[in-house]
Amino acid sequence: MLNERGRAILNYIRCFQRDKGYPPTIREIGEKFQIASTNGVRYHLNILQKEGHLSRRSRISRGTTTVTEGIPVLGRVAAGRPLLAEESFEGTLEPGTVFGDTAGLFALRVKGDSMTGAGILEGDYVIVRRQESAASGDMVVALIDDEATVKYYRPKADRVELVAANPAYMPIQVEPNQELRLLGVVHGVIRTAGK
Repeated sequence: MLNERGRAILNYIRCFQRDKGYPPTIREIGEKFQIASTNGVRYHLNILQKEGHLSRRSRISRGTTTVTEGIPVLGRVAAGRPLLAEESFEGTLEPGTVFGDTAGLFALRVKGDSMTGAGILEGDYVIVRRQESAASGDMVVALIDDEATVKYYRPKADRVELVAANPAYMPIQVEPNQELRLLGVVHGVIRTAGK
């Protein structure tokens, strides 16, 4: 169990890595937390490493990295009319403990307003678990031909409906002659202030 000092050091390392693209040195950590000796810093880093929060490579100045894996942001998804889906790496989101196992998760930034009734606004990130099937009523990211959209999944006897959460949008009717592929099921939404 981390104490307050350990949590503060771990948070500092994560923020430093995110902002600068590389981890801080032992001396930089010492200066930040007014720890006079490098051995004092190493004591805290050893605890963080033993508890699985850090990975360290000895004899490398910037060899301390956090273990928490980020969720890859792979592009944008329409929450209006479908738009051309292009997978392009845009960075990562740190999942913390919110989503549990991050294996198979990815994030897409929402463009459009068709899911506002579900609390999903333009600029939000939807967190998606990669899978090719879904239950009726699941919120999914679907690929219709080459266009991706986020909608509620409603399979019917002769077609699939992709339903918006905004009454201004009619359901998208996916006919049997169209190619439909589910990219995954939405498991959460992340919104940042001051988009």
